[in-house]
Amino acid sequence: MAVSAPPLPDTGSPAAATPVRWHTDVLMVLVATIWGVNFPVLKYAARFISPLAINGFRIPIAAGAQLAMARGMNLPRPSARDVRSMIVLGMLGNGIYQVFFILGLVRARVATAALIIAATPAFVAVLGRLRGTEHLNRVQWAGVVMQILGCSTVAFGAMRSRGGEDTVLGVVLLLGAAFSWSIYAVSLKRYSDHVAPWYLGGYTMLGGAIVMAVVGVPAIMSTNWSAAPWGVWLALMYATFIAMVIAYLLYYRGLKILGPTRTSMYSNLQPLVAMGLAWLMLHESPTVAQTTGAALIVGGLLLARLQIFEPAEP
Repeated sequence: MAVSAPPLPDTGSPAAATPVRWHTDVLMVLVATIWGVNFPVLKYAARFISPLAINGFRIPIAAGAQLAMARGMNLPRPSARDVRSMIVLGMLGNGIYQVFFILGLVRARVATAALIIAATPAFVAVLGRLRGTEHLNRVQWAGVVMQILGCSTVAFGAMRSRGGEDTVLGVVLLLGAAFSWSIYAVSLKRYSDHVAPWYLGGYTMLGGAIVMAVVGVPAIMSTNWSAAPWGVWLALMYATFIAMVIAYLLYYRGLKILGPTRTSMYSNLQPLVAMGLAWLMLHESPTVAQTTGAALIVGGLLLARLQIFEPAEP
């Protein structure tokens, strides 16, 4: 199945189409910011509530919210076959991924978790290249390499820092999460072309809710919710409605217009946001290695992204 970036909207000329894609780039920066904030928010909530209980709470609510909005807007419903496929795919992208992610997050520092998840574009690019559906030029590949070097630099510095909370199990779980999301992003492209984002998000989130019904219900039942401070409830609201409803819908728009590799490249902005807030909220001070790596990440992102707008050779 084709996973290459779709053509620009038919606006009459390439010059007229460019602002549409740049507008989508701005939305992807917003998504990266929202998800970057989500790292320390979830880390904070996990201090008081079981990680699986957090996901068991937010994923079904997010699924219900998106499907209810789709019904209320009278959007065209996808075929039964597409619905089944999206639910199964959602079990990977919003179920297995979320389990690996949150269990890894509580076993690693925020900066380490954000940087490992930032390796997602490399997985997406490699998977797309192996399938022959993603084609980047040499400059774009150089940008991807810069991002990987930046992630490696910061991760290495985080692992060497004294008094850290990083564990081998946490790193393995987060790598599993990054790889799971990569497969999800590449596979989801075939549906983002013709399924409304509200339904796309709702049915894939429903797949995640099915997984959480299996692994999350025991944690939910054993949690003393009344003892949670008000800050935890604010964190849950943010992690549910902002990070899992609004941000996901914007992500699916970017996936449709920019393609999986170019959309996922913006995940490399998440560490910058996550590291800054982790320093303010959790007192995780950034190191020289993290600052150097962050510069490589941003530079690689710009190098890979700006090349998209260069005219193709005749």
